[in-house]
Amino acid sequence: MSLTSVFLLLYFSLFTFLTTHSKPHLPSPYLSPTTIFPNYQNMLKSFKIFIYNPNTPFTFNSPSQSLFYTTLTLQDNAFVTQDAEQAHLFFVPFPSDLSTRSIARLIRGLRNDLPYWNRTLGADHFYLSCAGIGYESDRNLVELKKNSVQISCFPTPAGKFIPHKDISLPPLASSHSPTNKTKRFLGYARFNWLKESTLVNELSSDPEFLIESEPSDLNSYAERIASSKFCLFEYGGGDVSGIGEALRFGCVPAVLTDRPIQDLPFSDVLRWQEIAVFVERRGVGELKRVLARRCGDRHEKMRGLGVTASRHFVWNETPQPLDSFHTLLYQLWLRRHTIRYVRRESA
Repeated sequence: MSLTSVFLLLYFSLFTFLTTHSKPHLPSPYLSPTTIFPNYQNMLKSFKIFIYNPNTPFTFNSPSQSLFYTTLTLQDNAFVTQDAEQAHLFFVPFPSDLSTRSIARLIRGLRNDLPYWNRTLGADHFYLSCAGIGYESDRNLVELKKNSVQISCFPTPAGKFIPHKDISLPPLASSHSPTNKTKRFLGYARFNWLKESTLVNELSSDPEFLIESEPSDLNSYAERIASSKFCLFEYGGGDVSGIGEALRFGCVPAVLTDRPIQDLPFSDVLRWQEIAVFVERRGVGELKRVLARRCGDRHEKMRGLGVTASRHFVWNETPQPLDSFHTLLYQLWLRRHTIRYVRRESA
């Protein structure tokens, strides 16, 4: 076992002790606060991934995809095994710009040349695709889409995310440290966070909200977030990549949406209803009423839980405990129990 693995194991042993010996009524940002860390320890000790060798070197379009792939394929990564029989899951790497025809050919090769895909029809395999893979008629793509775990970017285009099995990558966030600031604004947003121009115009003229374009520097951007109670995002057209930073700086995300959001990062780890507010698109008046109800003690609780949860949104070139990379692996670990489908004969 590598020194990194030993350090992580000791870290989570201490964290588990503190968690399981604390009062059960204390608030937590986790869906399963009493089991997440024991399960995490088991992952650190046991989880093994087999990576199929790509035919040629390639790159990804998304920085978060690149970081995940680079970290997973590090030479000393204890999660990777060269013995496929020991693997819990199998990773199928391919570039972002690979055509659907080429992806189908790749899966056909795995099915014909190796035994592992056929054992579950791909249910114990996972792949990276920022935009997601749609529904196709080709058998190989059908099995990949229906059975394998897709890791896509957040937000994933409509119709390309299956909630019970797929995972979304949290966006990259800045490395600035959070600061405790007086909350001068009810809400903050950048123009590209919101899609509807009418909404932007109404909020821009409201003194309780600060709506601006790209800040001049990261320090001023951090100051704006830290001095606001809520950070406004519009799901389905607006840029939601700042949600992790908002959590980190104690600005509760308020997400405008007209439908349930199924591809939230770490949705089977975090209690999103406790760290963010989801508001239907009904105009500025309704938005202000909803946010006003969340002020006071409720807001402070959400802010604190959000800051705690934000550690999972941090990407590191060298993986650290509880960061994005390890939390993504934990989600994969939760999906290691696969259904053994009855093998179908090809037409």
